Amino acid sequence: MSNELVSIIVPVYNAEKYLRYCLDSIVGQSYRNLEIILVDDGAEDSSGTICDEYAARDSRVRVIHQENGGIAKAQNAGLDAATGAYIAFADNDDILDRCNIELLLHALESTGAAMSKARWQQVGVSQIADTVAQAAVGAEPPETTTVFRNPLLAYQTVFCKSLRLIGSALGRHTEARYFNEANWCRLYRRELWDGIRFPEGMYAQDVMVAGELYSRMDKVVDVDEVLYYWLQSSGSVTHAERSFGFYHDNAAAGIANFRHALNEGVTPARSYYTLVGSVAEERTAPDFEAPESQRQYESDQAEMRELLAALSPIQRLCCATLQKIRLFEKHIYDRKVKAMK
Repeated sequence: MSNELVSIIVPVYNAEKYLRYCLDSIVGQSYRNLEIILVDDGAEDSSGTICDEYAARDSRVRVIHQENGGIAKAQNAGLDAATGAYIAFADNDDILDRCNIELLLHALESTGAAMSKARWQQVGVSQIADTVAQAAVGAEPPETTTVFRNPLLAYQTVFCKSLRLIGSALGRHTEARYFNEANWCRLYRRELWDGIRFPEGMYAQDVMVAGELYSRMDKVVDVDEVLYYWLQSSGSVTHAERSFGFYHDNAAAGIANFRHALNEGVTPARSYYTLVGSVAEERTAPDFEAPESQRQYESDQAEMRELLAALSPIQRLCCATLQKIRLFEKHIYDRKVKAMK
């Protein structure tokens, strides 16, 4: 394995309660040649000071302080500042396994893939101490790595957990082909991000770039080990935000990826799920009755109808079937995972 520089980008905002757990897991990585870029996005608590403390005692840590502009602006600032041959991201309240970068880099370089990814595990705040101890031990090299091509197709079609379990039970390594829009628990070749930046001011900034990003990849390698621990916090945007703007941004991202998939000859099953669900959820927003919300809802509905009309009968049946399966799974997921304490 080479000793190439890896840039890890961490957007930081009001995370003082959990930030040290995250940063300790990064500076303690078994792979040492790191450039750790902490982007303080105008935090109103002590997060910025904590970042500076880590920079003062570890020369690999760089801190960017900027006015609050949202996660996309922070991620873009990190991408613009990164000098590594490889790029990784982490959320400011999550925990990386000690061997996260080492194992992802080895998988990527040994297979020639454009991106490597691993498995993650949701944890509640009451599990932090045990999670920190487990992550500090470090995962063993995986027994299985799976290389697959056409990641855009995998992204759009392999997203129902029950079907992934059935496929894996039949020996088709279906679980290995699953990944979502989140940028963490992956390692990217730097050139994948040339000319791609997150749209600023959007909630669904990662979904918005997913289609184009995955279309640039020839192949992806999956590492069958849990290398990332995703903290479930009730105050996070994913769990707490319910404004019309939140749902509209997800609908807009669904529209963009839906169009992109059709242009690439891929059935947009995941984007169908995102788009149809988000447009329906727009009606539940507390600010739905505002005139600007009404106008945007009508526009989103019109775009949705246009895109659905572009599907063949078989595609529409496939998308609708997967949507119903995923909605059932989401009901279970919301009860089990989002209620973590």
